[in-house]
Amino acid sequence: MTDVQAFGKVAVLMGGHAAERIISLRSGQAVLEALRCAGVDAEAVDAGDSDVLRQLEQGGYDRVFNALHGRGGEDGVMQGCLELLGLPYTGSGVLASALAMDKLRTKQLWHGVGLPTPEFALLDSEADLERAAREVGFPMMIKPIHEGSSIGMSKVEEARQLPSAWALARQYDPAVLAERWITGAEYTAAILGDEVLPLIRLETGNVFYDYQAKYESNSTRYHCPCGLPAERERDYQQLALAAFRALDGRGWGRVDFMVDGEGRPWLIELNTVPGMTDHSLVPMAARQAGLDFETLVVRILATSLDGEQD
Repeated sequence: MTDVQAFGKVAVLMGGHAAERIISLRSGQAVLEALRCAGVDAEAVDAGDSDVLRQLEQGGYDRVFNALHGRGGEDGVMQGCLELLGLPYTGSGVLASALAMDKLRTKQLWHGVGLPTPEFALLDSEADLERAAREVGFPMMIKPIHEGSSIGMSKVEEARQLPSAWALARQYDPAVLAERWITGAEYTAAILGDEVLPLIRLETGNVFYDYQAKYESNSTRYHCPCGLPAERERDYQQLALAAFRALDGRGWGRVDFMVDGEGRPWLIELNTVPGMTDHSLVPMAARQAGLDFETLVVRILATSLDGEQD
């Protein structure tokens, strides 16, 4: 483990103004407590404060552990601010953060480099719904392009459900994505540096792994080990790492994908600042790899030392 003195004074950035503010506060508090238990000089900084940049500039910090989820913290905006301030930070840089937060551009890039992702269509207006039904087909998933934590998402099984699903997604984002529904098992791959941690297979009684299943339900089942043959798990891990690198991801992250009935994997999205709550997936995968939460958090923070975000 890295000598914690090398980190200096650390700001744990959390909160913000996005729809995922509450989850970010929970993630940030868990990270803060773990860093302090490890002996790191760490302080909480709420990005929802109007003077957050002044706090970061004048707080005497040496680096930042970014625990912000959603827009303003996970989309390249805060990453750009931190680079202007000369503060090294955890996670991906401006480019990868902006791309990964945009589900449409993520899928366009993956498709362009030959990585498997479900068919999709952009819904700019209600007039696009008929085209999406024709090109994507049913069932499909409707989702805001720039949200996380499954906020504003709906499964649509027939045309009459499309207008209400589109209207719900538009409450969170004027840009809406229609994506072909993949029937099969859902997996997630946590990435730490150049290592892909053991895969987790998710199982929920809900229609899909939605906000309630992620953060509130005690019935959601997490299978880790995931139950796959070792060779197939390695193949899926390598696919997740390729998807991460295609977007220029670095430090840590989480790639979510589905596997259909024929065993074909389909990439869904990349999270560049995954959750770190008691229901979160990265800590779960880390435990299977032999890393307790405190060690995991220190390992993530240590990635901010690599080139000091050059």
